[in-house]
Amino acid sequence: MGPVRRPGQHDGPRPRIGRGVREVYEPRSGTPGRARPRRPFPTTPTSATDTLGVIARSSLATGRTQSAARRSQEEAVAHVVIVGGGVVGLALAARLTARGDRVTVLEKEQGLAEHQTGRNSGVIHSGLYYAPGSLKARFAAAGSRSMTRFAKEHGVDVATPGKLVVAVDADEVPRLEKLATRGEANGVPLRRIGPVEAREYEPHVSCVAALRVESTGIIDYRSVCHALAGLVTAGGGEIRLGHAVRSARTAGSTVHVQVTSARGEEEISADFLVACAGLHADRIAVACGVDPGARIVPFRGEYFELRPEAAGLVNGPIYPVPDPRFPFLGVHLTTSVDGHVHVGPNAVLALAREGYTWREVSPRDLADALSWPGLWRLGAKAWWPGAHEVARSLSKPLFAKSLARLVPQVRADDLVPAPAGVRAQALQRDGAMVDDFLVRAAPRQLHVINAPSPAATAALEIAEHLERSLDRIAST
Repeated sequence: MGPVRRPGQHDGPRPRIGRGVREVYEPRSGTPGRARPRRPFPTTPTSATDTLGVIARSSLATGRTQSAARRSQEEAVAHVVIVGGGVVGLALAARLTARGDRVTVLEKEQGLAEHQTGRNSGVIHSGLYYAPGSLKARFAAAGSRSMTRFAKEHGVDVATPGKLVVAVDADEVPRLEKLATRGEANGVPLRRIGPVEAREYEPHVSCVAALRVESTGIIDYRSVCHALAGLVTAGGGEIRLGHAVRSARTAGSTVHVQVTSARGEEEISADFLVACAGLHADRIAVACGVDPGARIVPFRGEYFELRPEAAGLVNGPIYPVPDPRFPFLGVHLTTSVDGHVHVGPNAVLALAREGYTWREVSPRDLADALSWPGLWRLGAKAWWPGAHEVARSLSKPLFAKSLARLVPQVRADDLVPAPAGVRAQALQRDGAMVDDFLVRAAPRQLHVINAPSPAATAALEIAEHLERSLDRIAST
């Protein structure tokens, strides 16, 4: 059980800057950074897309459903340690602090959203691509609404330009139709259109058929993270930067978490631990005594931007019909909220889990990937597409050629290098990529093992799912 919280009381130190090293998160100017009165728990039923101002559900410490606003002054709250300062970890932290639990977020980097969250296309996905009934399908469809609403309520740049998914030749039309059927099963608002109507949206696009998806949005996910972090600190939670989790063990009703920071080693005792560790999710699970059920294999996605003179070729996101053999969506063109046009990503094996260029090599990470039988089995099934991805990574003209299939006017000299991202893909021993979100539970612990795209879109929905999972653990 955690310590008693009284109304208005904050646990732990207030946000501050450490000596020489940024140790505790301090909200950005303009993000929520001071305590505000909590709104009362709604008296009418709420959906999964409720925003964070009204999410107060059951107490982890008691397992009983009640609002934080209804808690008695003497009632204990749970202390939850969350590993990872990306959008999923922070979304959960915001939910838990909103209902009155004590939260400590541990992030090994000196800033938030340094990896997957801060290095993606910035797209709010509609739920078009995912198997009906899967967590990805359910959470993306709801997340496209909740994330857009959250951004508007918290001053985060967001827009909903919609997107085109285009078949560039007749061979791709059956796959486009299959995609449309899947999207309809997921409740995605879409229309089948021909090339003439497609060019009304994108005058420079080349296609024989297309899908128009109105609900696709664009957003700045780093700003989303800072807004969520502001809510955490405003609610009395703590975000410790530069704190790396080394291990954890559960003893009775307590989780003992071993942490390393600039100040040395320390142990944090908590009621529960939730790991949203992204690229290191499997390693954190093993270090906490939990079988991850898969291994993280890093795939780098490289991006370019269109130079300003060519940016006018694109009005909104333009996607190809994806290759069904892979969970990647293919090289696409995406407008961003800052006015730039991002193009990419490809997908190549990264030589380090945080390897954003070919020059960044980690012997340990590479050995982990190459010693996993699943990688070799995947390679045997997909060696030709994989070789093409590597060739495209090493050749800007080949990269531009892929884009020119969608927008023929794009040339290699229109491409300006942009920061790459690395996708944490959970891969099973038999070579199958884990196609859905994967969460592993243990006594007093939850580990998010696989949360690739559309995890950023669906972060608020994933957080609610994790909250319910924690409540189930607490009640057992």
